[in-house]
Amino acid sequence: MSVLLIAGSPSEHSRSAALLQAVSLRLQFRGATVDWLPIRDLSPQALILADFGHPTISAAMGRIAQADVIVVSTPVYKAAYSGVLKVFLDLLPQNGLDGKTVLPLATGGSANHMLALDYALRPVLQSLGARQILSGIYATDAQVTRAESGAYQVNADIGQRLDQAVNQLVREVLPAHEVHVRRFAPVQFSQVRCSV
Repeated sequence: MSVLLIAGSPSEHSRSAALLQAVSLRLQFRGATVDWLPIRDLSPQALILADFGHPTISAAMGRIAQADVIVVSTPVYKAAYSGVLKVFLDLLPQNGLDGKTVLPLATGGSANHMLALDYALRPVLQSLGARQILSGIYATDAQVTRAESGAYQVNADIGQRLDQAVNQLVREVLPAHEVHVRRFAPVQFSQVRCSV
C-alpha cells in the first residue's frame, strides 16, 4: 500500500504536520510505503498561476496518481481548510482522487471549528472522485502540544483515534497478502513436545 501524506499547512513545523507524522509512523509500522508532499514546498507562483507544466506541480500530480491512499492534513482558519491546500486542490483534475481512499486530518484553536472537515473539506474531496473518505480526525491546540524540545506531540486521546483510523485503512485498503504481521516461525509437527 502506498500512502501520500499531503501537508496543507503554510508552516513547516505545525500541529497538522505533527498529526501527519503520527499517522506516518503508524502506517510504516504496518508495512505501508509512505511519501510526503508538503504543499508549501511547491512553487508558489506555479500554484497561483495554475502552471501545470511546472516541474514541482507535475511531479506532485504524478505522486497523487501513484498513491493508493491519500492522507491530507490542514490547519483550520476561519472555519475552512488552509488557503495553501485550497490552491493545490483546485489544480487537481475533476477525477484527481478517483479510486483513492482519503483520510482527512485537521487542527484548530478550539473545538468550534471541528465541523470544517465535514462541511468544507469533505465535499471537495468527494467532488475529486475519492472512492472512500474515512471519518476525519480534528485536534485542538490543547490536544497537540509543544514539548520542551520544541516539537509538537499528539496527546493520548488523539493518538488512540489515529490508531483506529490507521487500523481501518489497513482493513479496508490492504489486501490480506500485503499485511505485514509479526508472527512466530512455523513449527514442524515432529518438533512438538507434549507433557501431561
